[in-house]
Formats: sequence, C-alpha cells, structure tokens
Amino acid sequence: MTKQRQALGLLGERIAARWMRRDGWEFVAHRYRSGHRDIDLIMRRGNDVAFVEVKARRGEAFGDPVEAVHFRKRRELGRSARVWADRHGSPAFRYRFDVIGILIFGQDVRVRHIENAFLLP
Repeated sequence: MTKQRQALGLLGERIAARWMRRDGWEFVAHRYRSGHRDIDLIMRRGNDVAFVEVKARRGEAFGDPVEAVHFRKRRELGRSARVWADRHGSPAFRYRFDVIGILIFGQDVRVRHIENAFLLP
C-alpha cells in the first residue's frame, strides 16, 4: 500500500471517529488487529458496540466507497469482531457492524454512515 493511500485511510478513520463521537459514541479502539485482519474503529455508546469499517476515497471515479465492503471483507470483520468480543466484550453488550464512506473533494468532505450495515450469518 502506498503512503498516499495509507494517509487517506488514516484521514478517513479520523473523520469517521469524529463523526461518531458527535453522536455520543466513545472511542474504544483503532485498527484492532486479529491475525492479518483488522477493524478500523471500535466505538461504544452505552451497551452498544459498533465495529466500524471505514472506506475513504478522493472523488467518485471508483464509485461509492460504502459499496466496496464486499462479502469477504464482511466475513473478515466478523471473525475479528468475535475475537474482540471474546477478549473484551460483555454479555450485556449489543454488537453491530457499521460502514462509513468518506468522499473527499478537495476541501469538501461527504460522510455516509450506514448503521447496522450487515449481519453475520
């Protein structure tokens, strides 16, 4: 991964975390790693825990960033989320998967937050 792509990913994750904090979510973890997989953000509000995948792009040339979270990525997120829940979770917690798409057009930023974006089989 190039340094530019990595910097864009970090910027998108900062924007997404700030977006969720404005809605009352607390930051729990950033880039939680489980093996070779990671979860971009883990956020908590009360007993709700959101595992958040963030996709950031400069412009719409490659489509909506939210659509880039395909079946394989969802499966990987689910596996990592189970590891996190086993190690740090509680029976009282309710878990969900959110996807946040960030589109950056120069100085303009558009955020699309999909709550409960998918369920695990």
